[in-house]
This record gives sequence, C-alpha cells and structure tokens, in this order.
Amino acid sequence: MELTRGQALDLLKEYNKEPFHIRHGLTVEAVMGWFARELGYGEEAAFWSNVGLLHDLDFERWPEEHCVKSQELMRQAGLDEALIHATASHGWGAVCDIQPEHEMEKVLFACDELTGLIGAAALMRPSKSCADMELKSLKKKFKDKKFAAGCSREVIQKGAELLGWDLDKLLDLTLRAMQATEAEVEAQMA
Repeated sequence: MELTRGQALDLLKEYNKEPFHIRHGLTVEAVMGWFARELGYGEEAAFWSNVGLLHDLDFERWPEEHCVKSQELMRQAGLDEALIHATASHGWGAVCDIQPEHEMEKVLFACDELTGLIGAAALMRPSKSCADMELKSLKKKFKDKKFAAGCSREVIQKGAELLGWDLDKLLDLTLRAMQATEAEVEAQMA
C-alpha cells in the first residue's frame, strides 16, 4: 500500500499519545526528508520522511518489543515491506538483527539518537532552540557522557562509520537538518 503522510501520521498517533514521542517522530521525519534532498534522493523524500515518522511506532506502548512489534503493526496495516525493513533497521544490534543496507537506513540509524542529543542540548540553551547552536557546542555536549546519557554515542559513531562519514560530518549535517526544519516541527506541535 502506498502510504500518504497523513496516513503515516494517523498511524503514529494511534500508538503514541505522549507529546515527547510525537515530537521525536516529527523531528526524525523532517530530518530524514532534509537528508533525502541533500544526498540526492529528492524523488524518494516522502518515503524517507515516512520512515522517519514511523521508526518508533511501537516504542511508547511496547518498549521491550521495540522494532519487533512495529513490524507486526505495520504488516497488519498493509504497509510495504521496504518501509517495515527500513524502520526496523534502526534497532540493529540492540533490539533486532535487521541491518541497515540502503543509505536511507544508515542515515536513520545514525540520526535517530543524534536528534535526541541535539534536542536535549537545544533545551539547555536560553533560546530553547537549535537555531543558534554551533557545531563546537554540539561536539562538547557529545563528549560529555553524562549529558543526555540515554542517547547512545556508540550508536551515533557506528552510524557515521556505516555511512563512511567522520563524526564531525554527521554532527554538522544533522544539526543543519534540525536547524532547517525546527520551525516546521514546532508549528505541528502547536
């Protein structure tokens, strides 16, 4: 089934009620769409975005079955196997054995945790925004293992390696993606 953005958002909201989880889905959706366009996959931007929106479909209600339960829920909804594989692959090595293969899956793997770290760093700023955040500041937060300790630095570094990028490139591009899309995400949360 070809999934529209509205259908994907409805599905996310069917299983997620907490604003934190909705915001995370919207953030990763926007970041994935930005990366699709930036990396030359503009024609696939809607698919990349839907993968970002739905990647944590099961996390709020079934955290112990994360990336496994979502596959079941998506199959019940008649979603495409490529979407199911892509969303589950961000849990590779931690909660499932589906390895990221396509560049889009590698971007999701690398950026999921990193968007959380950037979002946490933004909340510490007087502006409460990443718009005025510099890469230098983000790198300092990344190195501080106590800051946003739930955001796995190991997964972020592994994601950069999967993409063949150095860590600075991943941090810089993801920060730029969040800066470019922050207002759009905030408008949807209003």
